[in-house]
Amino acid sequence: MALTLAHMVATARAEAHLISPADAARAVNDAELGLIVDVREPAEYAEAHVPLAVNVPRGVLELRADPASPAADATLTSGLSARILVYCTKGPGARSLLAAQTLTIMGYPHVEVLGGGLMAWAEAGLPVESATEPAAA
Repeated sequence: MALTLAHMVATARAEAHLISPADAARAVNDAELGLIVDVREPAEYAEAHVPLAVNVPRGVLELRADPASPAADATLTSGLSARILVYCTKGPGARSLLAAQTLTIMGYPHVEVLGGGLMAWAEAGLPVESATEPAAA
């Protein structure tokens, strides 16, 4: 039997370690996060993102996360054992849940998903920046 997207997302959700925007902000302020990964598309990232986040779109995550890949992202692969926060727009949505599951399967042991995504982060009054503007709280 083929797996549906709904089943894949439900499985990823059951395995995910969710973290609230407030707890994520504390981890950022306490330098406990090794990496923040925005798994949305580049245009979405340019419009608004969490400060210090790197953009690794979900569609190319496996290529960027595998140190042996010719398309590996050095920022991501150097954080293999670091505490990593992934997020997408809202939710946790399919992209962030599947990204967290993928990274865990690929050997990244400390992956967390931002509960509520970027929308919840911004609604909590936490800083968001764009490609053209500095962070604003």
